[in-house]
Amino acid sequence: MTAPVFLVEELRGAGPDFVLDGPEGRHAVSVKRLRPGEDVVLTDGRGRWAEGVVTAAEGKDRLLVGGLARVREEPPEQPRITVVQALPKGDRGELAVETMTEVGVDTIVPWQAARCITQWKGERGQKALAKWRSTAREAGKQSRRVRFPEVADAATSKQVAALLAKADLAAVLHSDFEYGSTPLATAELPAEGEIVLVIGPEGGVAADELALFREAGAKAYVLGRSVLRTSTAGTAAAALLLGRTGRWS
Repeated sequence: MTAPVFLVEELRGAGPDFVLDGPEGRHAVSVKRLRPGEDVVLTDGRGRWAEGVVTAAEGKDRLLVGGLARVREEPPEQPRITVVQALPKGDRGELAVETMTEVGVDTIVPWQAARCITQWKGERGQKALAKWRSTAREAGKQSRRVRFPEVADAATSKQVAALLAKADLAAVLHSDFEYGSTPLATAELPAEGEIVLVIGPEGGVAADELALFREAGAKAYVLGRSVLRTSTAGTAAAALLLGRTGRWS
C-alpha cells in the first residue's frame, strides 16, 4: 500500500464522492497537495479501509474522493503484541509510541513504574496520554497501517500484573545480567493469542515489581549483551517477536 492514508470516522461503499474535510482534508489539500487522479486510502483505524481516487480539491481543506467501490476489513494479526511501556523522560515517550506503531505493535500500555522519573498526574497526565494517542494515529497513517494500535489508559503495577496473568506469553525485559534472564530470541512463542511484553524504566524494574510480575506468570528476558534505553527497547523487542512469529514474513 503506497497511497497516502487518511483517517475517517466511518466508511461507506460505492456512491457519491466522499468528502474528506476538517484536519484530514486540510492536510490532504494544503500539505500533501493532492490533485485529481491521485490514489488515496481511507481508513477508520480499526481495520476497515477503502481505496479511492481524488476527483477534486476545494479550497484549503476539502478533498472529494470517488471510486470507493468496496470497503475491506483487515483481520487482527496473530499473535497480538501488547507492550507495557514505562514512562520515559521528556519526549522519548512519543518516540517510543511512534516507532512501536511503525513496526506493528497492537496495543501500548503506559506504565507508572516505581522508578519512573516522569509522573502522570491530573491534567498533565491527561495531556501526556492524549499526546501518545495522537502520535499513534499519525504514525499509523505514516506507516500505511489501517488498524492503528490502541493506547490504553496508564496502568499501575497491579493492573500490569493482571494483563500478564491472562497472556499466552508474559515477558519482562530485565537488564540485570546477574539475574539469569533468558534471551528473548529463544523464548517459546504462541502461534496465536496475546504476547505481553513489559519494558521497564531507565532505572530498571524494581525488585517488588519483578516479584509481582513473576507471581502473575511472567518470566524475565534480555535482548542481548547491550542495554537499550527504555524508549527503544520496546521497538527492538517487538521487531524480534514480529519476525519470529511470522508476522513479518
